Amino acid sequence: MATLITVLKSGGRYDAAWVARLARGVRRHAPAFRRILCLTDLPLAVAGVERVPLRHDWPAWWAKMEAFRPGLAEGTALLCDLDTVLTGPADALAEPGLAALEDYFHQGRVSSALLRWHGDALAPLYAAFAAEPERWMRPGSCGPVPNAVHGDQVVIDHLLARQDLTPSFFQRRYPALLDFYDPRRDAHGPVVIFIGDAKPDTARGAVHAAWLGAGEGDGATASPSRPGP
Repeated sequence: MATLITVLKSGGRYDAAWVARLARGVRRHAPAFRRILCLTDLPLAVAGVERVPLRHDWPAWWAKMEAFRPGLAEGTALLCDLDTVLTGPADALAEPGLAALEDYFHQGRVSSALLRWHGDALAPLYAAFAAEPERWMRPGSCGPVPNAVHGDQVVIDHLLARQDLTPSFFQRRYPALLDFYDPRRDAHGPVVIFIGDAKPDTARGAVHAAWLGAGEGDGATASPSRPGP
């Protein structure tokens, strides 16, 4: 069973509506994902999404390291950023095999916006980070890197290499699947990726309409917490 995992950490730009819109887009365009999980510290309820409480108070993007916790998924798992917009058929994302988005700015390096693995294959990344979070969050912990910002994907790239794991890149494996948002054109897809300051809520034209339409009819409300894996 293929599982899509996304992470919503409180205190930032995103809220339950972003989860609902992503989930609706996945159900419409990537139904091969039979489960959608949201790891969060917020008491939200989103139709068709299983809420899994975050275990740690890791700030901002570092919360994404919890996506590799063991026991979350069986079969194919895909970590997917909340600002991803699906506009067309995207079941290829649920195919088996270790794969990642290639960083837009740094060729050959992993971006955590899309990262796919099997079962608990990446549990060692979570274990390593959880054992020494302050170390890994410290700039320079992964040695010299081209990234101007030290974030989760720098550490993920480093820990993957330390485990001798080399993901294939989605852009090379599926040349027509991913599309980086460009405000100079209207048509995008089928999987639209945002980089830098660009986000779906400030996008224009067809992409913005697809993002808004993806949330129609989806409830997104507060609910009590329940235990997660």
